[in-house]
Amino acid sequence: MLKRSLRFLTASMLLVALVGCGQREAVKDAAQYTNEIKDINIPDDVKIIGFGEATHGNIEFQTLKKDVFEAMIKNENVHVFVLEGDFGGAQQINQFIENGVGTAEEAIKALDYGIYKTEQMVEFVQWMHDYNQTVDDQDKIYFYGNDMQRYDCSKKKGLLDFYAKVHADNARKFTTKLEHVSNKTMRDLSDSQLLELDKTIDTIINDLQSNKAMYEKKSSKDEFAFAVQYAQIMKQRTQLFLNDGNYMNLRDEYLAENLQWIVEYEATQGHDKVLMSAHNGHIEKTSATMAGYQSMGHYLSEIYKDQYFAIGTDFVKNTFKAQNGSGARKEYTIEHHNALVDAFSDIDNSIFYVDFEAAKQSKELANILSKKQRMGNIGDDFRPWYKLTQMLYTIKMTPEEAYDGLIVVQEATPTKIID
Repeated sequence: MLKRSLRFLTASMLLVALVGCGQREAVKDAAQYTNEIKDINIPDDVKIIGFGEATHGNIEFQTLKKDVFEAMIKNENVHVFVLEGDFGGAQQINQFIENGVGTAEEAIKALDYGIYKTEQMVEFVQWMHDYNQTVDDQDKIYFYGNDMQRYDCSKKKGLLDFYAKVHADNARKFTTKLEHVSNKTMRDLSDSQLLELDKTIDTIINDLQSNKAMYEKKSSKDEFAFAVQYAQIMKQRTQLFLNDGNYMNLRDEYLAENLQWIVEYEATQGHDKVLMSAHNGHIEKTSATMAGYQSMGHYLSEIYKDQYFAIGTDFVKNTFKAQNGSGARKEYTIEHHNALVDAFSDIDNSIFYVDFEAAKQSKELANILSKKQRMGNIGDDFRPWYKLTQMLYTIKMTPEEAYDGLIVVQEATPTKIID
């Protein structure tokens, strides 16, 4: 009797979890509240445009990086693209875009993130390089990363190269102290080594700050600013290791801090808007994830208020690539429905944009936008059984509170990883 009751309870819980997964009715004339990606417009006072990915492992969401950025260049005079990727590795990408150093594929691999080793990202970076060949200096575009999960060669090398230019003795000293710190060794460092590394980085930061005038004179204000930021990013990576239990919350806090640094630095270069691309869970404003940490978008919304504009994404039919726990990447397929996406199910376009302020002119859409619902949110880790319930591949959120607009991809296809 007890076993039968438990089976009934389990089946009931699964039924509850699956309730609402079916398709809802479309809203009549919803098409009038949609735009093509090339026609996206953003309010004039916005400084940061957040663009979210519902899934990392899709061709369409990666291709949208270029499409959205191209629209922002033309419509909003945006010159700066920021990726949820390593700050130092991204500087290698920027060197290719600005100066043609290396190749687009080599530059992408410098990020050391498997999700970005795709044809779509290579094409995007190559397009940015080619674009810069056709415009004057004041119209050139730039690439950044705001993540801190690596002790990558370009970040560490950038800091030590700076010291080689401004203080040879310190360059030798810090090269020795940092010689055991790399992507390959970072997870083998003991707590005592991490604490010692943290002290070394503090020493570097203090030295930079104490000798700012001299170091700027021997280099430049820009080179000095990047040297300090390289050191700060290395400290952030160290703090993540030392505070593993608070990893997710700290990471999003650091993502927001680093993006703020990029915004402020680029403002000195005459660029008052940036486009930031990251996972939906990072760019949304309400920290809706069940993990219970404050999202980067939440921090940005608190700091910038209406000057932060978040564009989320969602999907209907989706075949994507993700790691399966062993490090291998597999293909998975999901069909996903919620009231908002289904309201536009009569739209012929496979990919379209919905501006929420415009959509609120419709009473039906305004009602949908104000109600909590499960929206697509798949990271770079997935198991077959996740498909049993929306709870494991969505975040429950109120669309109008989390985002300012949404790009819907009706059918998404998987990326192929470049070896």
